[in-house]
Amino acid sequence: MKIAIHHRPNSFSDHWIKYCDENDISFKIVNCYDSDIVDQLNDCQGVMWHWAQWDSMAILFARQLTFSLEQSGKKVFPNSSTCWHFDDKLGQKYLFECLGVNAIPTWVFYDKKTAYTWIKETEFPKVFKLRGGASSENVKLVKTKNQAKKLVKRAFGKGFNVTNKWNVFKDRLHKRNREKSFSSIIHILKGIVRLFYKNYDDRMRTRDKGYVYFQDFISGNDSDIRLVIVGNRCYGMKRYFRRDDFRASGSGLKDYNHKLIDNKCVKIAFNTAKLLKMQSVAFDFINHNNNHKIIEVSYSFVSSKFPGYWDSDLIWHNKNSSPQEFMIENFIKSLTNSDIKSEIPVFQD
Repeated sequence: MKIAIHHRPNSFSDHWIKYCDENDISFKIVNCYDSDIVDQLNDCQGVMWHWAQWDSMAILFARQLTFSLEQSGKKVFPNSSTCWHFDDKLGQKYLFECLGVNAIPTWVFYDKKTAYTWIKETEFPKVFKLRGGASSENVKLVKTKNQAKKLVKRAFGKGFNVTNKWNVFKDRLHKRNREKSFSSIIHILKGIVRLFYKNYDDRMRTRDKGYVYFQDFISGNDSDIRLVIVGNRCYGMKRYFRRDDFRASGSGLKDYNHKLIDNKCVKIAFNTAKLLKMQSVAFDFINHNNNHKIIEVSYSFVSSKFPGYWDSDLIWHNKNSSPQEFMIENFIKSLTNSDIKSEIPVFQD
């Protein structure tokens, strides 16, 4: 058995390669951007590739490559069920509604007239989001109908930059105030440059337009809950909002004390991960009248070490653990426990 790993430094692949080296797992490094990637995988039963939402090249073909490899009988991480709605809040809206997931109500409109009619009839505040974006960079609290109308006009006009540079820069300043390290100063300097210079991925991404997305605003909270499910393990943290803000994602203010997290929320996370058939999923929960509602999901996340985890029986294990290492452990098990032959019929004359 051999697996392929696309290596991107400072990503999940660092952990996967280390795991293979330490456990004598046969693997090879491949480049999923190469035109001959299918040939590169001929001697492998599966491939693991941690692609990111900001990667303009991966966005073009990662989902299509994944589906195609699955049709040939290859195992892939992330597989189609795990990644097709990655960084796509529109896709998640429809998925949640079709499967009855307990998520925050959302509204999406594809024409200006319908959006204006809804604004006239609904109550504010609401949360405006673009379909993609990490660390809350494309998230705004809309307090009035006039604010909402302006966003609708722009959505069906010039549109929005996929990367909100000012929000990203503010997050860098926030990190500097929190950590006060030399690396955070370098981070700020790079942020200043990026305010005036578009990197490759920014230049390749088109503006978001032709739709508008609103979500209910849940008031009365100072934090949300991030739960990560990988197989039969759940890792968790409480994430606090930025100062004078309603957003927790990207704040860097987190607490890993598992006693702060309701076991009911953990149970919902396990059940929803099974329903969505995802190999890896990070859920963001918000509390609404003692009811844990899902904000959004992602197969990818930042944290790589947790002080413990819950098993599927909701029993806490007080043991340092890495979700990324468990990913590859589960992936290898999926190869050994299944028929890896191609499911595509071969027709002969």
